[in-house]
Amino acid sequence: MSREYFSSNPAAPFSDAVLVDGKTLYLSGRIGLIPGTTKVPDTAEEEAHLVMQDFQRVLAMAGMTMENLVSVQIFASDVSLWEQFNAVYRSYFTGKLPARAFLGSGKLLFGARFELQGIATKD
Repeated sequence: MSREYFSSNPAAPFSDAVLVDGKTLYLSGRIGLIPGTTKVPDTAEEEAHLVMQDFQRVLAMAGMTMENLVSVQIFASDVSLWEQFNAVYRSYFTGKLPARAFLGSGKLLFGARFELQGIATKD
């Protein structure tokens, strides 16, 4: 089994994603931080956009797009944010949507409202 590791921060204690056998990409948990900081934006919508853009960035490191996602797990600090998150989430897909879970998690790192992890595949 071959593995390729993608990391934008070598000092981090994890990889952004791991590509197995050139086909299946496992994305680590991602949160929507304001670039260059450990702060989240003021609104849930802004944060949702940032975390989705971060997902796109990590997928691109492996030569993939949002269309390659097959599964997404969303951890939310408050499940009442479901509709706000969904409004942003759907705007990042043009085709079929991946399988998905939306889970209430309580507190998240840096006060984030959302943390996403996922699995993508290459055809």
